[in-house]
Amino acid sequence: MIKCHLSRVLGERKLKISDVARDTGINRGTLTRMYHETLVRIDLETISRLCEYLSISVGELLEYQKSENNL
Repeated sequence: MIKCHLSRVLGERKLKISDVARDTGINRGTLTRMYHETLVRIDLETISRLCEYLSISVGELLEYQKSENNL
């Protein structure tokens, strides 16, 4: 399972989804699904834009967590 830390990062920086969407051009719906971790797939360009905008690495935004069901 891939865990997205967008909500934590935005909270730490006191940023709103609407601000990020406006500044990056990323669809607000995509950001909302990332924020609530309901996103099924994501474009690499979107990850790149977010990492550049937030000045973070991919590892700070996304984390792989081994699932209990996939042993």
